[in-house]
Amino acid sequence: MSVLPEERILTTLHTVALAVQSLQRMGVDAERVLEGSDIPVADLASPTRLVSHAQELRVLANALAASADPALGLLLGKRMHVSAYGMLGYTLLASRNLGEALCLAIAHPALLGTYFRLELQAVGDEVRLSASGYRYDPALSLFNTELCLTSMLTVVQDLLGESVRPRRLLLAYRAPAHAASYSEKLGCPVEFDAGCNALCFNPILLERALPLADPVSHQHGLQQCMQLEAQLYNRHDLRDLIRQQLSGDLTECSTLERVATRLHRSERTVRRHLQQLNTSFQHLLDEVRYDEARQLLLHTDLPIYLIAEQLGYSETASFRHAFQRWSGLAPSELRR
Repeated sequence: MSVLPEERILTTLHTVALAVQSLQRMGVDAERVLEGSDIPVADLASPTRLVSHAQELRVLANALAASADPALGLLLGKRMHVSAYGMLGYTLLASRNLGEALCLAIAHPALLGTYFRLELQAVGDEVRLSASGYRYDPALSLFNTELCLTSMLTVVQDLLGESVRPRRLLLAYRAPAHAASYSEKLGCPVEFDAGCNALCFNPILLERALPLADPVSHQHGLQQCMQLEAQLYNRHDLRDLIRQQLSGDLTECSTLERVATRLHRSERTVRRHLQQLNTSFQHLLDEVRYDEARQLLLHTDLPIYLIAEQLGYSETASFRHAFQRWSGLAPSELRR
């Protein structure tokens, strides 16, 4: 098996830089925050430097340990202003309205640097900006959820130029010891054990015109974002692009034809390129299924038949045989 997904996916330095700056305000040296990440302090000033998600996660774990503040994710999220996202941030500011800006951000996850699958969903009389699909270090799950949702609220407030408040915040996990910090920092009711992670707004808010909207700047910025994203993806090979598609939705991306369509390439071209890279679609599918299976077996109580369904298997027995082939263990043995 290849390296884990957090070691394959690259992102910009904006979250790392924010963590270092915030901890320095608390009196923590930059070297301590960067320890073990292989990111030199000098690189923080480089706009073109990319780091892996594994490096970023190491920095965030260091920051959380050094700060001794369980609400650090909320604090960093409040400081993650739209300008931290570079060209994407400025293009968001030039968007016509809030809905257009949020859809743009969601459409460019590589530039946003998120660990989550973000979606705008109309549910009843509210619209939810939801975050799901986190699959990295479970010990940082709560922290990263706080960082993600709070930073997105900061972006919304920056875009509108005012401190709007969500109707409520929904969180899938139990109330932590610092639960009181949520309503204090976000200014809205909070519901834990809600089954999902989402900021909930009045739908009318999406139609609000942005004060800095400019159609010419928006189009220019959009072109720049697409070029930047292309450059970022060029740092990945085709294997990583396919892994990203598979990780996002294993059920819908279970065939080469579907993935090739999503990548705007022909099935024949993708198959040929994979052969040149000495791999195959099935091998990559197995890699991602194995990564996901380990996470679900080790860190959830989902029954094995449901795990098999989430991985795109129509029969539980097929999943059991595949897992035995990948790991040499039965799924139930990994859980012991």
